[in-house]
Amino acid sequence: MVKNMKALIGTAMDIRSIRKNVAVLIEGERIYDIIPVDKIKEYEVDEVFGGEGYLIIPGLINSHTHVAMTKFRGLGDDLPLNTWLNEVIWPMEMKWDRKDLRKWALIGLMEAVSNGSTTVNEHYFFAEEIARAAQEIGVRTFIGQTVMDLIDFPLAEPKEGFKFFKRWKKCRLITATLAPHATDTVSRDLLEDIGNFAKKENGLIHIHLSQSREEVRKVRKREGLYPVEYLQKSGILNENLIAAHGVYLTDREIALFAKSKATLAHCPTSLAKLEGAIAPIIELWKAGSNISLGNDCAASNNSLDMIEEMKMTAILNKVKAGPEKIKAEEVFYWATLGGAKALRLKSGLIGKDYLADLVLLNTKKPHFLPEGYYLSHLVYSAKGSDVEMVFVNGDVIYDTGKFPKIKTSFSDL
Repeated sequence: MVKNMKALIGTAMDIRSIRKNVAVLIEGERIYDIIPVDKIKEYEVDEVFGGEGYLIIPGLINSHTHVAMTKFRGLGDDLPLNTWLNEVIWPMEMKWDRKDLRKWALIGLMEAVSNGSTTVNEHYFFAEEIARAAQEIGVRTFIGQTVMDLIDFPLAEPKEGFKFFKRWKKCRLITATLAPHATDTVSRDLLEDIGNFAKKENGLIHIHLSQSREEVRKVRKREGLYPVEYLQKSGILNENLIAAHGVYLTDREIALFAKSKATLAHCPTSLAKLEGAIAPIIELWKAGSNISLGNDCAASNNSLDMIEEMKMTAILNKVKAGPEKIKAEEVFYWATLGGAKALRLKSGLIGKDYLADLVLLNTKKPHFLPEGYYLSHLVYSAKGSDVEMVFVNGDVIYDTGKFPKIKTSFSDL
């Protein structure tokens, strides 16, 4: 008999299958087995969660975000990206101090977790404070210290990115990455240094790519290249790269990107709001690119809800390409297995030996009726508020408004 075991009971759904009336057994940090619920008495289960009317899904992976920017929610709404960034956000960011940033990072992480995220891929300043907040709440976090050298921004000093990586690369639940800001704010020399360092350390690189027309214009003027070509020439366009946005990629760039095996982190809500455009994600997907999903930040998206992001992903891409061009299963893949693949995690599926990063949703609500359309209801009908419990490494890190590891609820903020 296996001891110290948890069981999640309900309908288990991942991109491969839907299994009704099962118990997902957790031992330690991993999924031990998935069994018919009537077999549960054969195991020595210590804790049972869920039951009839519950849906169990792999944890959602927010593959591009800036959680501390929850502080700027509502600032600069209805402005174009470059005005929003240069006149509203960057001036506010220059005023950050460590204590304030850590507070807002914790708030952002609480929002993300309560809406079903078990992993976040973070890119921001004072990365060490965000890492500590993530450790406190217990969420799996990939994080890089934002760096740039083509504009004067003291918080993004390049040497700090390398220092952070060395300090945090082996911490439980926290994985350090390299985080050059964007193709228009980072020089080729710095990108090459980051690429060489990442190769030596087997590290991931996380960058903004073609998120605005102005970015594309600047790179073409400075380098004579389009942004994806610039990444290729700098030596970082490979399977260890996660590039966010990619709104203005050309056909040639799409082909280069797909061939490289890099991941495109699709954040449709954010860029639809700021640029009135979304990435050619369907073309990237058809070309063979790995796709993941992200919220970006609460300043541009106004929420950190990956369930809502799945719906927006489907709807906005249907507006762009036609209703038959994207399906719920593709969106669910991007939000789970696509993110896991990008971050080199054994997660995104509910299977033996996979990480026990799981979400339990209460489907005993009107918007889950009629019963049985689990995938459709998750992508098109569900809400972040349907999330009842979140597990990371088998531990409960969210339980109906409470965060057990920090003994804090939303009402305490």
